[in-house]
Amino acid sequence: MKEQTTSLTRSTMLLTAVGLVAQLLSFVYRVILSRLVGAEVMGLYQLILPVYSILLSIAVTGLTVAISSLSAGYYAKGNHRAVGQILSTGLKGLVLLWLPLALVILLFSRPIAAQLLGDSRTRLGLVLLLPVLLLTGVENLTKHHFYGMGQVGLPAAVELGEQFVRTAAVLGLVWFFLPEDPALTVGLIVLGMLASEIFSSSTLTWLRRRRGGEAPSGPGENPGLLRRRLASIAIPVGTTALLGNLMASANSVLIPRKLMAAGLSEAAAMSAFGVVFGMTLPMLNLPSAFISALCLAIVPRLSRCQAMKQGRECREKVSKALLAASVIVLPATALLVTLGPDLGQFLFQNEAVGGYMLPLSLGVVLSSYESVLAAVLNGIGRQTWSAGISLLCGALQLACTCLGTDLESFLFGIVFTSMLGVLLRLLLVLRWTGLELDLFQSFSGPGLGALLSGLCVRLLYLTLGRRGCPPLAVLVSCIIVGLFLYFTTLWVLGIHPLRLFHLTRRSASGSAPPTTRRTGTGAHTRNPPE
Repeated sequence: MKEQTTSLTRSTMLLTAVGLVAQLLSFVYRVILSRLVGAEVMGLYQLILPVYSILLSIAVTGLTVAISSLSAGYYAKGNHRAVGQILSTGLKGLVLLWLPLALVILLFSRPIAAQLLGDSRTRLGLVLLLPVLLLTGVENLTKHHFYGMGQVGLPAAVELGEQFVRTAAVLGLVWFFLPEDPALTVGLIVLGMLASEIFSSSTLTWLRRRRGGEAPSGPGENPGLLRRRLASIAIPVGTTALLGNLMASANSVLIPRKLMAAGLSEAAAMSAFGVVFGMTLPMLNLPSAFISALCLAIVPRLSRCQAMKQGRECREKVSKALLAASVIVLPATALLVTLGPDLGQFLFQNEAVGGYMLPLSLGVVLSSYESVLAAVLNGIGRQTWSAGISLLCGALQLACTCLGTDLESFLFGIVFTSMLGVLLRLLLVLRWTGLELDLFQSFSGPGLGALLSGLCVRLLYLTLGRRGCPPLAVLVSCIIVGLFLYFTTLWVLGIHPLRLFHLTRRSASGSAPPTTRRTGTGAHTRNPPE
């Protein structure tokens, strides 16, 4: 029992560590890439990413959530044969969804690039995205198959390796060739993405087949019932992601056109778009690595709690997830806002990176809470309600962009709709889990600590800068002082982040409540995590 619970703890920490390293590597990759290709190419690259997100939402997103949730439930009950059936069914569904999408893109790539995206130079990148999409689907479905069984060591290592391969492939291709035509440069970036997906999908498939050598236990599941259960989760999640990405894509297409209508040239509008979405937002999204790992971990665990009727443990996990999001994201964002303008100029060599830092950071924080609450609703089987909220907020965001004339209207829409999404999802989570949430412990206290540390760090930063201190020393000093002030403030307010791991330590010592022991035994008997 001790070994199983320790493995569960290590799995959570491993996901977080890998996510942070991958996010940091991705950020460095974007910095170097933006210096190599410039803001205009980054803007073109950002134009094709919404199309990629739309294709992913149709073919992949819903299936990954369904495979993770159902695998966790069947694995907790010891029906390992059904877990294998789920992945096989999901992969077949992926191929069936990908084929018509690929045909549409191949036949209509020219009008999609020229008319929908507004720039024919994106056509090559769109076509090259098709094999990337299929391999990404294989990778994600197999990865969530592992996650559903609580086995995160191997897929986490592969994910980290994929990020290294992508960085090396993209930067290597761009540096070696560096064509003058921006369309060819975007194509080289997508080819680098393809190389990384070949690595990750083939490696995960080989690992799954290698570890699946022993005969699976359990009675299995009726194929028709399994397909229906898979569809009941995948369809609402996938539909929500699709419509949300459609609206996000419309925003991405409208913003450069709005800027051109306001008097900017095409190159200037694309550069401004690339600065905000290709430079400033990625920098502010550095803390989201923790949120992504948290969401990956919490969905299958809440699904296990639901399958085993463990309401108390479910509430504890939700409460911890919200506190963890506050403790990590709020101080990190405060430091980025304080140091962001100068840090952005240093990293990207572009003075415009510091623009709109405050509203973008507020939107990033609210989006982090939205992601956690959406993952909770997915984990407890309330995907349809979460889908409705996403569609409502997406429609309001698009309306703000359409009615406005510049970037300010888009930024207002981000903040307003994210705030609405957090409120609505939080009310639903409280209703269906029975959670009695301490708002001060989960939100207000960490927020006050982050505000205080951010203001003090800004004052320290300006003081040290005027005294001519080396920039690196100033940056390190500000980070150390900011974190010290933040956690000291939490201690004074009576908030103890280390309590996030309190139940895990009790479990490891053998004094866990019976519900926790039953979950661990059901989920980790035959195939312990790496």
